[in-house]
Amino acid sequence: MRKSEKAGSRTRKTPRSARRRKQNHEIEVKLHIPDRLALLARLDELGAICEGRVHEMNTIYDTRERSLMRKGQLLRIRIERQADRPGADAPNTSQKLEGALLTFKGPVRRSDSRAARGGRKYKVRQEREVRAADGEQLAIILEALGLIPRFRYEKYRSTYRLLDVENLALELDETPVGDFLEAEGARESIDRAATLLGYRPSDYVTKTYWDLFQERRNSGQAKSAKRKRLPNSGPRDMLFPRRDDEVKRQ
Repeated sequence: MRKSEKAGSRTRKTPRSARRRKQNHEIEVKLHIPDRLALLARLDELGAICEGRVHEMNTIYDTRERSLMRKGQLLRIRIERQADRPGADAPNTSQKLEGALLTFKGPVRRSDSRAARGGRKYKVRQEREVRAADGEQLAIILEALGLIPRFRYEKYRSTYRLLDVENLALELDETPVGDFLEAEGARESIDRAATLLGYRPSDYVTKTYWDLFQERRNSGQAKSAKRKRLPNSGPRDMLFPRRDDEVKRQ
């Protein structure tokens, strides 16, 4: 059994998003994972520690005119549940984590998103997060303010830590449109981790999951994604296949 599997079986006390130090901005990139098992083997070779795995249900809110999206802003409610089993299975609803995470992200800073050294591309934007006790009430408040759910997407996220790389959070995301590794932290730490994992700066992806979903949907490659509409929503949702009664409980 790999070290990452052993560590992944530990009880996850609190998701990274709930306990990390609050910051004014984020610096991150995504790395596409063509072979998840090969990546897990490489993480094991590097002595990476898996700090837990959760299922996320994310809902993005906007006005009917999409004024937030037009300004490059994002407002999201995230509900997390512990998920100890490997693979993209339905979440274990008995292990719902406390509260909901409300996240605001500002426009991507174009002048900061391309580093002078080597033309590396990063996604740099303002980020504010707060945890609320009741996700349903939080959604009611947003809708009372004229915001509606515009896009819902889910994923399984495993958090890893490389002992030899400081100021970095590594998140393995299993999504209906493929697997990705999100690296967030200092630019130097992102570069070092990417190199250790066999990636080059040209492999950096700065698109959102909404962007990636639209690309796959438009190209006809997202056939496995369950596409159901939210009430009053325009775009379709990026969900794993499941029974209708399971979708309604999310």
